[in-house]
Amino acid sequence: MFAIVDCNNFYCSCERVFNPSLRTSPVIVLSNNDGCIIARSNEAKAMGIAMGTPFYQVKGMLENNKVAVFSSNYTLYGDMSRRVMMLLSEFTPDISQYSIDEAFVDLSGFGHGSLLREYGKKIVKAIGKGTGIPVTMGIAPTKTLAKVASKYGKRYKGYEGVCLIDTEEKRIKSLQGLDVADVWGIGRRSVAKLNYHGIHTAYDLTQRSENWVRRMLTISGVRTWRELNGESCIDIDTLPQKKSICTSRSFAENGISELNLVEEAVANFAAACSRKLKQQHSCCSALTVFAYTSRFRTDLPRQVINHTSVFNVPTNDLREIVATSVEALRSEWPSDTYNFKKAGVIVWDICPDTAIQTYLFDKVDRAKQARLADAIDKINRKNGYNVVKVAVQGTSKEWHLKHEHASKKYTTEIDDIIKVKI
Repeated sequence: MFAIVDCNNFYCSCERVFNPSLRTSPVIVLSNNDGCIIARSNEAKAMGIAMGTPFYQVKGMLENNKVAVFSSNYTLYGDMSRRVMMLLSEFTPDISQYSIDEAFVDLSGFGHGSLLREYGKKIVKAIGKGTGIPVTMGIAPTKTLAKVASKYGKRYKGYEGVCLIDTEEKRIKSLQGLDVADVWGIGRRSVAKLNYHGIHTAYDLTQRSENWVRRMLTISGVRTWRELNGESCIDIDTLPQKKSICTSRSFAENGISELNLVEEAVANFAAACSRKLKQQHSCCSALTVFAYTSRFRTDLPRQVINHTSVFNVPTNDLREIVATSVEALRSEWPSDTYNFKKAGVIVWDICPDTAIQTYLFDKVDRAKQARLADAIDKINRKNGYNVVKVAVQGTSKEWHLKHEHASKKYTTEIDDIIKVKI
């Protein structure tokens, strides 16, 4: 049996942990540069606030209804996620973290029926007590059915945070009540196609033949179909790596016109790409640096920078990726002055770090490079992200995100720790 542990309204819940007065109040969290709404508490959802709504469009309404508004605080959210996963690891050794607020666990050997459900409730209670983050657990014979169970666990309070699908009757009933659009692995484009062919619920999909599903949804759709029918065939750890990784950001106000500031931003984006490559144990063979002015300011001159560099040897080295990105930006920087509104770095042509094609005339001492990179990574893991970094990453705050509603970094900054008055 598999279980999906899903943190409820995770970003909003993180903000509530350190501000208990908000536990029954509507809360929303905004995207980068306070652009649009990316997370809503149940109270905010009940008010009809839609996901992705631009903040400026509903700012007045939020103020009138006393909705708590927060800028995204990914440092806090990342640390709270780590704490949830650490607590979860105390109950089972087999954990596959799927996203910042979700993890699959293998509960084989932990009992059946009511015993398994009680064990799930024990886990949910321990995480809630240890972190203050409410979680829902869905338990089923496959990961896709576990996701289905999780949706019902969130929908009905009677499950007490744990929904178990362990019989054929429960499987059929749950699929009959689930819109096919809510099935994990079914994309929006596929939904329209399925609806056209009379498939509106997850159960409708399971009633079609495997060959029909293969024609309509390819092999990935077949895996989903098999999982819905009770056959476990999706392994999170063996899902394909990303074909490309992009780190980018929009700049606040009118944008940035100074090369040194855009250069610093690009260096940090490149460093983030390097870190992500290492996390998935892969290397890139090429990268693209881009920057462009506002597409909506017709009163200002427009300019686009787009430069691709190819590596002789695939790499995930911090210094090499940062240096190449900065050099690419400098080579394309215009002589005239432009206000760049967005910039970013894309690393692509990705391969596993165990399958690297070397280059006969490579001038880089790869062994020395690897030893230095390993030393930097160890220092940063021990002392915090970016304690050691490339100098060009700088310390400027001018290109950073607009965070007018930012909460404190309660768990990672010593000056932000909550003070208790006696």
